[in-house]
Amino acid sequence: MDDVLKLISQTMTKNKYGVDEPTPEEKEIFCEVHSVSRSEVFEGGRNGLNPAFQFTIFSEEYEGESIVEYNGKGYSIYRTYQIPGTDYMELYVERKGGTNGQKGDSGDPGGGDPGNP
Repeated sequence: MDDVLKLISQTMTKNKYGVDEPTPEEKEIFCEVHSVSRSEVFEGGRNGLNPAFQFTIFSEEYEGESIVEYNGKGYSIYRTYQIPGTDYMELYVERKGGTNGQKGDSGDPGGGDPGNP
């Protein structure tokens, strides 16, 4: 494991007005970074996904998080795979709007929210 990523989970907490708001909880872990295969890109595209990376991590460190941060960019986890007979798991991620908290940086060619340039 030669790289680092952040696993991000969101818990709901009530603000001072009693309204539930998502509160991110981050955990840094070691990983190996791989490109996704052509078949993963093809199948993902057929299902409306935009595969970006595949991360290999220790299984015990994954607790069902749905977002990762890698090199300062947010990615959404769309698939996991427990490697049989090992302590490792693969996380397949895509770049998606709303995973990094920055408007206009959603990866779409439109540049974000058309109603708020």
